[in-house]
Amino acid sequence: MKSTIIALLLLLACSTVCLAQCDKKLSLITSKTEHLDGSNNLERAVDEQTVIEIIDKKISVNIENGKQTLTGTIKSNTCDWKTPFKEGKSVINTTISDEDGGGEKDYVLTIEGKDGKVTLTAESVQDPDRKLRFVLDKFEEKK
Repeated sequence: MKSTIIALLLLLACSTVCLAQCDKKLSLITSKTEHLDGSNNLERAVDEQTVIEIIDKKISVNIENGKQTLTGTIKSNTCDWKTPFKEGKSVINTTISDEDGGGEKDYVLTIEGKDGKVTLTAESVQDPDRKLRFVLDKFEEKK
């Protein structure tokens, strides 16, 4: 009985740590953008630094130190991380707009960590035949 209670407490503690990542302020940094078709085939790759910050219900994307800036509002966020920032998955539904007046688009962002590699895939709801994939150089809590 005592070992069962200890096991339940450990399981609860691990679950709290993994879910806590979902409520953190996050910073994602990448140095390459891969453009994919609807079947996830690589069309082209561009070397460019992109910084993505997720804070509360807001998302900001800064490409090449302000060359292009996008902002958005998060509609929903589901997440399941077995090892925070390393092994797991988040799915974020968001509306993103270009600060240069390019209009708003709905996106599904999928952040996935597997075998020590974390990627972010952005898929436009309006244009599912074009996707962006980023292999993250850094994925961490923003302080």
